[in-house]
Amino acid sequence: MIRQILGIGRHVTLGVTTYLCGLAVGAVLSAPLGEVYGRKVVLVVGMFMFIVFLIPCNFTTAISQILVLRFLGAMAGSVSIANSPGILVDVVPEESRALAYSIWSIGPLNGPVFGAVIGGFVTQYLGWRWTNWLTLIFAGFSFAMLCCIKETYPPVILHRQANELRLKTGDGRWWSRHEQNIPLREMLRVNLSRPLKMTFQEPIIIFFNVYIGLIYGILYLCFVAYPYVFQEIRGWTLGLSGLAFLGIGLGGMLTIVAEPLIKRMIRSHKPDPGTGSPPPECMMSIVCIASVLIPTGQLWFSWTCLPTRIHWIWPILAGVPIGAGNIAVFIYATTYLANTYELYAASALASNTVVRSVLGGVLPLIGSRLYQSLGANWASSLLGFLQIAIIPIPFVFYRYGDRIRKRSSLIASIQEEKTRNALLRGSGGLLRRDESQEKKGGLHGDAEDVPCFIQGQTSQSATAAGADGAGRSWT
Repeated sequence: MIRQILGIGRHVTLGVTTYLCGLAVGAVLSAPLGEVYGRKVVLVVGMFMFIVFLIPCNFTTAISQILVLRFLGAMAGSVSIANSPGILVDVVPEESRALAYSIWSIGPLNGPVFGAVIGGFVTQYLGWRWTNWLTLIFAGFSFAMLCCIKETYPPVILHRQANELRLKTGDGRWWSRHEQNIPLREMLRVNLSRPLKMTFQEPIIIFFNVYIGLIYGILYLCFVAYPYVFQEIRGWTLGLSGLAFLGIGLGGMLTIVAEPLIKRMIRSHKPDPGTGSPPPECMMSIVCIASVLIPTGQLWFSWTCLPTRIHWIWPILAGVPIGAGNIAVFIYATTYLANTYELYAASALASNTVVRSVLGGVLPLIGSRLYQSLGANWASSLLGFLQIAIIPIPFVFYRYGDRIRKRSSLIASIQEEKTRNALLRGSGGLLRRDESQEKKGGLHGDAEDVPCFIQGQTSQSATAAGADGAGRSWT
């Protein structure tokens, strides 16, 4: 319908491309900013700007303006995708993160599926602008909810609590060990460059960016393949063609519902002697299964979508393994990255978001020509063969991932940080450096020359602590 009203021909796929490229650019900025200023403020500001850029889309008639607004709106809206995984790392214990990611992923992965279903009927009966009005209504509700949440990022919480103690006690020696006495510009430079450095310097990030990016990009090609098959060839209406995506949505929901069984499979792995918990690589066992499911569904779709004498239910059912595999890759590969990079999970996942969004935006540009040149059968088969070619990546990490992690200096520094946190956690969260030296058997120096600090991983530990009249810590 947008093609007919605005007269843009096949270039309508630019709307998907600009939106996903906006997500990529926004993720690079918003995830590191969340690690500097806190998750909440970045989420609230980003969602507000998303609403601001969405409103003009309801009135403009120029395709160039729509594309620019979609790009800017995606940049702003990327805050939720870039920072939400970090929030889950902040508040959810490691053993429950897969379930948390499963629930959260219903939005970013099944959203496009349900959006295609709802958007098809809304556009057919109300007009395409109503898709923007509905999005605006949902965005307003999300903005109101985000204003009600609390900050979750531990370093930011501890910094704020240290500042409150300095103001309350008049003792400038209180400080958080996460506070760094460096200029704000330098801090921003370090944090904003972290996702970029991880993209090119961390082998785990490099390979999973390639793998997840290709899987995600081919999934977005379904938004070219399905309308081509069901609308142009089978002659379905706009609203009915959206229902073809229900197979993918059903597959994704089956993976989420199967989480208790999957969790049992993960826990059946031999625990890591150092932590007593299954190693991060146990998540790869699920990704390995998913890596086989995805091309199976893709090739199934390839040779049942046409000719039209084949019943329409078969290509729709092919979406079940496609959806199940894609959401399993997204959940458990994301959990693997989050558990591996922990403190910098948001930056690691922002790097992944950039690559998968770029590929998800670029591949649909060639999708129409690919399907028209090769036909639906062979075009889909070509994508299935590509998915088969990258199957070894999760198997390699399942077998050798622990060795690869041990070679990473960044992961080693994160583990050292965890060790220091564990050593000081028994104090209840609030410590003075002079007292910590006393516990180690060291001698006190001049109290005025020895700064104090707050240490802990959760806001509860820092809140529960205080200081008595002698200035000593207590819980």
